[in-house]
Amino acid sequence: MKIQNLLAALFCVSILAAGCNKEGCTDGNATNYDSSADTFDGSCQYEGQVVFWYDQETSSDLDYIYSTSLSFHIDGQIVGSTATSQYWTGAPNCGDDASITITKDLGNVTSLASTYQVIDNDEFVVWEGVLNFEANTCLKVELTF
Repeated sequence: MKIQNLLAALFCVSILAAGCNKEGCTDGNATNYDSSADTFDGSCQYEGQVVFWYDQETSSDLDYIYSTSLSFHIDGQIVGSTATSQYWTGAPNCGDDASITITKDLGNVTSLASTYQVIDNDEFVVWEGVLNFEANTCLKVELTF
């Protein structure tokens, strides 16, 4: 009888040990990080942010060329707009009130390049370029002339 009890106990311990190995996203920079996972399963998903800003001098320069509003485009899609009179005295943080913050879904990669354009109310491209969204970071892009 004791051997049967010992075998049953060993069987239960092996079942419990196998159940302790939880798969999931083990990267703390991912949006779906699972702190209880101890085995990476490839399911991590990421996002990155960028905030555009300009100072009072740039705002005045925009006013000088009769720009009254700006629209912001990422990869050809409009993602925000603002009056040119809205400026910052220093770089805002991503998500600050009245900021032009864009959050990009990066899928399962930690870095993704995207094109941007800033277009004024006369459909003139004022700024354009390429930026690199990085997982779990806020890229601050100052727009200047």
